[in-house]
Amino acid sequence: QREEDTKFQSVFIAKTNSGIKGLADLKGKQVSFGSQSSTSGHLMPRSFLLQANIEPEKDFKRIAYSGAHDATIASVVSGKVDAAALDITVWKKFVAENKVNTQEVNVFFTTPSYFNYNWSVHADMPADLREKIKTALLALNPANPEHAEILKLNRATRYVPTTPDNYKGLESAARSAGLLQ
Repeated sequence: QREEDTKFQSVFIAKTNSGIKGLADLKGKQVSFGSQSSTSGHLMPRSFLLQANIEPEKDFKRIAYSGAHDATIASVVSGKVDAAALDITVWKKFVAENKVNTQEVNVFFTTPSYFNYNWSVHADMPADLREKIKTALLALNPANPEHAEILKLNRATRYVPTTPDNYKGLESAARSAGLLQ
């Protein structure tokens, strides 16, 4: 997996004049997530809400699913919802590109880090081929210009090994959202 994906985060945003300062303030509010299957736009934010004893279906006035991180931001900006959760990298990109006014919309909660994307192969893939792919990805060196170009295409600083145990939190979040049985 990319090194960046070992410490992924999501953010919750709201209009600065909304009075929303923390997760507890979301009770009775209209809240948007991204796609229902999005790790950073739904599953992990929902998991952190549950850990804070907030049950979205019971505690929110309405739940919306925007389908995309940019649409999630737009739903808060337009006032369609009171607050929303999204991928922190998308939020940072919008802020850096001045696509959102942080005087009007701000982050009121940043999740703890979690493991996100990984490279997976089918269990039937021959072990020697799996090992070659793993070795090739882990050997990419940002100091090598050719390697750096490949890493840049994947928005990666480098690749690091991971294990299934790193994804137990994500699996638990998917189960609690009803996406896994």
